[in-house]
Amino acid sequence: MGKLSPSFRSILSTSVIHKPTLSPAAPPLSSKKPTPKPSRKTPSGQSSGHPVKPKLPTVFKSASLADAKKLYSSFISTSKAPFNLRVHNSLLQSYASIATLNDSISFLRHMSKVQPSFSPDQSTFHILLSTSENRPDSSLASVRKILNFMVTNGFNPDKVTADLAVRSLCSVGLVDEAVELVKELSQKHTPLDIYTYNHLVKQLCKSRALSTVYNFIVEMRSSCGAKPDLVTYTILIDNVCNSNNLREAMRLVSLLYKEGFKPDCFVYNTIMKGYCMVGRGAEAIGVYKKMKEVGLEPDLVTFNTLIFGLSKSGRVKEAIDFLDIMAEMGHFPDTVTYTSLMNGMCREGNALGALSLLKEMEAKGCNPNSFTYNTLLHGLSKSRLLDRGIELYGLMKSSDMKLESASYSTFVRALCRSGRIAEAYEVFDYAVESKSLTDVSAYLSLESTLKSLKNAREQAHAGLSIWLANGKIGLAESRKLETFGPRSYTITSVYYVFNPMQFIVKHTIQGEKEELLEFTPRKTITRKDFNNLI
Repeated sequence: MGKLSPSFRSILSTSVIHKPTLSPAAPPLSSKKPTPKPSRKTPSGQSSGHPVKPKLPTVFKSASLADAKKLYSSFISTSKAPFNLRVHNSLLQSYASIATLNDSISFLRHMSKVQPSFSPDQSTFHILLSTSENRPDSSLASVRKILNFMVTNGFNPDKVTADLAVRSLCSVGLVDEAVELVKELSQKHTPLDIYTYNHLVKQLCKSRALSTVYNFIVEMRSSCGAKPDLVTYTILIDNVCNSNNLREAMRLVSLLYKEGFKPDCFVYNTIMKGYCMVGRGAEAIGVYKKMKEVGLEPDLVTFNTLIFGLSKSGRVKEAIDFLDIMAEMGHFPDTVTYTSLMNGMCREGNALGALSLLKEMEAKGCNPNSFTYNTLLHGLSKSRLLDRGIELYGLMKSSDMKLESASYSTFVRALCRSGRIAEAYEVFDYAVESKSLTDVSAYLSLESTLKSLKNAREQAHAGLSIWLANGKIGLAESRKLETFGPRSYTITSVYYVFNPMQFIVKHTIQGEKEELLEFTPRKTITRKDFNNLI
């Protein structure tokens, strides 16, 4: 493990900062602050969605029905093993994944005709439904065609059929059509399954107004007796929290109790996350206390959410106190916990404190990841601790760690403001080579920084000259900083306005040529501040 150089470690009592190792999960910092996401397990063991199916190898290379029939005939003639239901279903799935619905149905009929021993069952028709989402001609009409084809062959749609049909429609954005189909199937064939019901509620939350979602729930309750369960309310609460409608979230919690459900840890974590996202740390603590009152044991996500929210709202000391509470309850800080705290410290301007926390983090065996280091780089650059930022960047570079957009921009800006243009271009090269950013975005950030600095210097110098000429400001004091030759040196001057606001100006003089280096307006300067500068 690589160590930081002695100059970088001088701020720490003992050096334990190691070369970064990438650990898997933590939220992005900088432009997107770390938001701990609750585990998506529901109390009843239901998952929020079906697992992604692996892509099967395609036996049929062409969507042509004629080619598919020829290939099937060759299989029949050359294969010694019997073609059972499983083999036929596999062939149908392979062909249906690339062909139109009409050709897929025709191919199924062809197989039944050529092989009379092949008798399609419910799963065969489900293949047609499950592959319909991949077809460009997918629509409510095509789903109805499959369902009618099923019924014609003696199979009535069941709960699995309804679920596949709804998911295939929702996957191509036909949510309203899915709602229409559910109503139809509930009345004619099978009652609505709770998994399908919750999937529809989730899809409606994503694409429709909240009033539409509530209308669907009321209508399904009255027409077919479908009632929301704990998962339904969790989906609704998550949706309103993401919209910052926290009052409605608390109303839903009350309604949840009235319906006889007890909110679980995920529900409270979701509401806490909502308060944290808008910087309302006090309300997040209130939800935490309510959670304790009803006898729910906070989990690691609860504490990470609280620490993130308190850090974001500037209550870092309170956030740090929760580290001890976590340990008492058997939960230990992870990468998300420490990164959230570091982010809060950096936001307060305490980048050195965040750096000390990195030492503690590694001492406890918790590996920082790229988000942790990007957060520190961002904070060090903003706090003008550029030398330490450069050391940290060197560690990140040696570990092939990617730069985030915000930390890259802040670091490059700090380098340019300090006149270290060559180093800024080197950081640009690394950002492009490591594919941290695209060529365009990395270049635009660097170019805009250089242009803005140039414009600021030109405007400040012009404005300063005019004000001096008009007697609106006066020179308070000038002190030599560095001498490069008999007539080449850099000085810092303090100018004052009669209100009295003051300005710090650094400029270099080489012979008769003067160039502005730094201009800090609207800052009141004391003698101590001035002496510290020079």
